[in-house]
Amino acid sequence: MLSLGAAAQAQTTLRIGLAEDPDILDPTMARTYVGRIVFAAFCDKLFDIDEKLNIVPQLALSHETSADGKEVTIKLRPGVKFQDGEPFDAEAAKFSLDRHLNTPGSFRKPEIASLDHVDVVDPLTIKLVLKAPFSPLLAQLTDRAGMMVSPKAAKAEGDKFGLHPVCAGPYKFVERVQQDKIVFEKFADYWNKDDIFIDRIVYQPIDDATVRLANLKSGGLDLIERLLATDIKDVTSDLRLKLDTATSLGYRGLTLNIGKDKAKGPLSQSAKVRQALDLAIDREALNQVIFNGEFTPGNQWVNPENPYYQSAFPLRGRDVEKAKALLKEAGVTPPVTVDFMVPKESESEAAAQVLQAMAAEAGFDLKIRVTEFATSLKQGEAGEYQAYMLEWSGRSDPDGNTFNHLHTGAALNYSAWSNPTADKALEDARLVSDMQKRKAIYAMLAREVQNQEPILYLYHRKFLFAHTTKLEGFRPMPDGLIRVVGLKLK
Repeated sequence: MLSLGAAAQAQTTLRIGLAEDPDILDPTMARTYVGRIVFAAFCDKLFDIDEKLNIVPQLALSHETSADGKEVTIKLRPGVKFQDGEPFDAEAAKFSLDRHLNTPGSFRKPEIASLDHVDVVDPLTIKLVLKAPFSPLLAQLTDRAGMMVSPKAAKAEGDKFGLHPVCAGPYKFVERVQQDKIVFEKFADYWNKDDIFIDRIVYQPIDDATVRLANLKSGGLDLIERLLATDIKDVTSDLRLKLDTATSLGYRGLTLNIGKDKAKGPLSQSAKVRQALDLAIDREALNQVIFNGEFTPGNQWVNPENPYYQSAFPLRGRDVEKAKALLKEAGVTPPVTVDFMVPKESESEAAAQVLQAMAAEAGFDLKIRVTEFATSLKQGEAGEYQAYMLEWSGRSDPDGNTFNHLHTGAALNYSAWSNPTADKALEDARLVSDMQKRKAIYAMLAREVQNQEPILYLYHRKFLFAHTTKLEGFRPMPDGLIRVVGLKLK
């Protein structure tokens, strides 16, 4: 009995506090950043990225691209099993990619739309045959589009797969209680099991950042994501805690409803009104007041240090008088009332209040409507808003920050913006691998976005993680995801 008790005590559990409850745990259908954090524990991908954004193999071993860029041959890792014991092989990889492409409502389809079909070359080799060269392909396969699911489980569960997901990652799904917890346990047959040291992982969604930190300090959690910038000193002064940071690949902005605004408000009808709202915002002041100066003000889909940043379009300063003049030119009489949807989260709500006050000085009346995050996504997709404070966690390739958000009819184009010049730039950038040529193409896109303002880019987050000093091996990554391989609890 004593030895059984000792064994039970030896079980280690890592408790992670999340800022929101994820949406569906199906890599084909999921669309939230917080969901990607959870996927990192149980859904391995064909490729991954390292701290310097290099693409590295995961379930793949290597790849080779044909001279014309239309075929990519991928060698797969041998000896890999899904969490239901089924083997991962070329047929399974083809199944997962086909599922991403063909499932109705798939959010992965736009990411790999250039993929015509997948050939099985041999049991551990697949060939991706493309309709045209597609420079972001490998970058897409470092994320959900590259996640492999068990064909047996996916066929058996159908559209309920997200309730009992089965992948090829280090931890297998145990249970989920909405808005409470998601539980995983170590998968004994994981291909890299020698680097897995924790027995169970429990994710707990706590949307109040102050409560998340309180739980960490009391020992109820071991690791939290999205610490408030204003709480950094509270963590660094506590000898039991450690702070880790990484600059985000993504952005937060105001998505403005252009094509689906049922009320046909001034914001949707006139680019000058959208430009006026932009000019009402002091991004540096927002950064100082809400984020303690820790974030990076921005006006593009990549941060100013990114090699794809367009320096020809620098950050505009605040100009309230010019904003008022633009409203007058647009024939609009202030105040311009705006239905402003803000996801329920303390930092977002605080930032929204600062934006509301700034905009009021230029003649805008932003009516803040705090909405549960998953609900806000549904309403955003339906166009049930006029301005939507939305954060994109970012991708290593600029296509991942632009195409789905700005191309006509794309899955995440909540603005419902449609611009032929922008569409062509987005499409052309996918055909070119040379960085300077791609950057020149993206300059055309930047010009259209700056003029038409479907999204007002505001700032680029610094990912702030806080954890107990008992946790070892944690590596903050620029995509903000928590890699669990190599983590240890002392």
